[in-house]
Amino acid sequence: MSSADHESSSVGHLYVVATPIGNLDDMVPRAISTLKSADYIAAEDTRHSGKLLKHFGVDTPMLAYHEHNESERTDYLVDLLGSGNKIALISDAGTPLISDPGYRLVRAAHRAGVEVTPIPGPSAMVTALSVSGLPSDRVFFVGFLSPKSHARRARLEELARLRETLVVYESCHRIADALVDMALKLGPLRQVAFCRELTKTFETVRLGSLGSIRDWVIADANQQRGEIVLVIEGNHSTSALLAEVDQRWLRALATEMSPARASALASKVTGIRRRLLYQWLTEGDGDGVK
Repeated sequence: MSSADHESSSVGHLYVVATPIGNLDDMVPRAISTLKSADYIAAEDTRHSGKLLKHFGVDTPMLAYHEHNESERTDYLVDLLGSGNKIALISDAGTPLISDPGYRLVRAAHRAGVEVTPIPGPSAMVTALSVSGLPSDRVFFVGFLSPKSHARRARLEELARLRETLVVYESCHRIADALVDMALKLGPLRQVAFCRELTKTFETVRLGSLGSIRDWVIADANQQRGEIVLVIEGNHSTSALLAEVDQRWLRALATEMSPARASALASKVTGIRRRLLYQWLTEGDGDGVK
């Protein structure tokens, strides 16, 4: 064996392993065998992942690898890989690196000449997109928005003009406030697929306007629980243009004349269809705003 061959054989292997987002039956056999054969598992939360590994009879040692220790732990894991170890990278749920830590390790592994292999499987983003009923040919993954309303609204203003379908992860603790801001900045008539607890017992998938989904979630505390993914229509329809109307001006106009007359006048100025403006003012079908 040449020295080059010996050097190559001593280098380890990094596996990026997808795990279920809820239903354990979605765990693919290749993922289980990879986790069992690895020397170490780098897990976002070792306590959380421990339950998953126990269920599948995996006793591979775990190392904590999360956003708070990612920078310092990366070098250590690359050293292990350089010593010939096989490491499986997993997140709390779904495919690693999708709004989760890990890209530093993958990049460092590539630079160190370590082979990186994906073990594909569930992803909350792809799962939600597949059942959304919205265009999937052009998609912009937003991830989590800011927990602060001012920063969240500023970000939504940036996203408002994108033509791509938007995919947003949101905390159950902020979902009501986030939907209020989305209806305000993206337009209450823009379509959204509300996907909650995907693949779990209380899975919910509902398609409607941002205005109607906002009102439904605010009225039902059960919809403010669990893991939530929002798939939002891009800015390619007349309804999205409503976000550009000065809402206070339109409401003030409606106080001086009938909604029908105000809608007709605003339609001439903005170019937005009168029916949409009338619907926005009156909430005749529950899809407007208050």
